[in-house]
Amino acid sequence: MSTASLERAADIQRVAVAGAGAMGRGIAQVTALAGYDVVLYDIYPNVLDDALQQIHASVERGLSLKKVSESQAERARQALTTTSELADFAGADLVVEAVPEDLAIKRDLFAKLDDLVAEDAIFASNTSSLSINVLAGTVRRSTRFLGMHFFNPVHIMKLVELIAADDTNDDVIETAVAFVQSLGKTPVRCKDTPAFIVNRVARPFYGEAFRLLGEGVAEVATIDDLMRSVGFRMGPFELIDLVGCDVNFAVTQSVYEAYFHDPKYRPHPIQQRMVEGGRLGRKSGRGFYEYD
Repeated sequence: MSTASLERAADIQRVAVAGAGAMGRGIAQVTALAGYDVVLYDIYPNVLDDALQQIHASVERGLSLKKVSESQAERARQALTTTSELADFAGADLVVEAVPEDLAIKRDLFAKLDDLVAEDAIFASNTSSLSINVLAGTVRRSTRFLGMHFFNPVHIMKLVELIAADDTNDDVIETAVAFVQSLGKTPVRCKDTPAFIVNRVARPFYGEAFRLLGEGVAEVATIDDLMRSVGFRMGPFELIDLVGCDVNFAVTQSVYEAYFHDPKYRPHPIQQRMVEGGRLGRKSGRGFYEYD
């Protein structure tokens, strides 16, 4: 990083992450490992306990693989705290929201935080498909609001989409770029368009796989095998299980609505059936595949 970027990143000392699911705990982990003080929030204490255990286990794996130093690991253990009280966000320089992909839930959270966090703090949403302008309209500090979309698994995936709202100040974007680079990630600037870059491009990848499966052209494992054979690291159904069938379905619905029911983004009944049947992927123990 350049000296200017280091100075930008230094504007952020304490990071608050809202939501201790797969994305929230991943963001908390990489941020703590990068040397920031991190507070991880969730409304459910048992979710926080599980998140903390998984973060510690992931850090230990990193140590065993020599991808994390002992000093980094110890610093991360000391730097990361958990809470079920939003009031503990008061001293944060950056708030990263990673709660469920539901507009009402996200807007309600930001409205509450607007009165708790310092005026010069930055608000960032990890939304994968919702409008940043709509979310920014919830708070008084729309000039200090942006999208900061990480990808799952956060500790492995390098790309982070940074999305400015219409009112977002340039210096906020520059600080976000420097912060993401300090995590060892690659920031890419996006316009506030439905699903931004990656998820918009990915819709046909999933959609065509569902159509092939729904029409009985091939089985799940065959479709995944075929996609890996042409260079993809994972097949579509493997990836859906990793991300979560519920998340995949919610994003597909959001993109479909945002593009005024363009047929190429239409959800498939299989997605709805998987979610309603509780087959959410790895996190529920079964999805398109079975997991221990």
